[in-house]
Amino acid sequence: MIELRSGCLQAVVLPAAGGGLARLDWLGGIAPAAVLRPAPDGVAQPLPGQLACFPLVPWSNRIAPEGFEFEGRRITPAPTRAGEPCPIHGDGWRMPWNVEARDDSSVVLSLHRRDGSPFAFTAHMAYTLSDNALRVTLKVTNDGQHPLPFGLGLHPWLPDPEGARLRAAADGVWLSDADKLPAARSTVPSAWDFGGDAARPLPRAGVDNAFTGWDGRAQIDWPTRRLRLRISADMAYYILYVPAGKDFFCFEPVDHPVNAHNLPGGAAANGLTVLAPGQSLRRTVRFAVEEIA
Repeated sequence: MIELRSGCLQAVVLPAAGGGLARLDWLGGIAPAAVLRPAPDGVAQPLPGQLACFPLVPWSNRIAPEGFEFEGRRITPAPTRAGEPCPIHGDGWRMPWNVEARDDSSVVLSLHRRDGSPFAFTAHMAYTLSDNALRVTLKVTNDGQHPLPFGLGLHPWLPDPEGARLRAAADGVWLSDADKLPAARSTVPSAWDFGGDAARPLPRAGVDNAFTGWDGRAQIDWPTRRLRLRISADMAYYILYVPAGKDFFCFEPVDHPVNAHNLPGGAAANGLTVLAPGQSLRRTVRFAVEEIA
């Protein structure tokens, strides 16, 4: 467990638990406030779904069970979660990461999967606290023998969906079929339109979809908690997961939609980056926290 502190923020990083965050807390109010949903107290090795955030590498969300065709080869990643036929979220969240460097307000982690199949890679992730913001930089290098489409993202878990208000513009959304894979791209339904001037409540009926045409900026307000989270990322998609009746939700900055490897137009046309052996891809997400007056 690595504790980071800077200004009004405190974070706890768990390198052995997929390099994830156990918590991110705002210390600028009367009492500490959880910005991300914290992992359970007293659990030394939380499950990925219990973390406050974990990395998505070398892809985000699901790939169809049959894999995908790329440059004349059939690429078939194995399932990565028990009971889930689709490979999901890549490898990073399932593996312990190494600590490369650290100080009071930052840590650099690495994950070496040079023997991984079908994706062989090295990943680096840096958590850096500065005043009221956490910056997460995620980098992946193709260590394989062939070019492959790579993608990155983060999977934050957020508290209090009933009290939350969201603002995040998008120009479309992928509607899913029964197996949670995208079936058709649509305009954004009014109930899911968070692109206005003011943050809106989350849909009570639930949502679990990838949104397209994101400008890389989002705002989440909790008026009763007097807390605001601004998210910025160099990515053009986000996945919004609001399960009905649960005490959490997820706003995931990603650089490609679900099953992008198989969508019309091909992988590169849907946000994935084709990396030749030795080439790298880097993405950065910034979480800035402030009090609501």
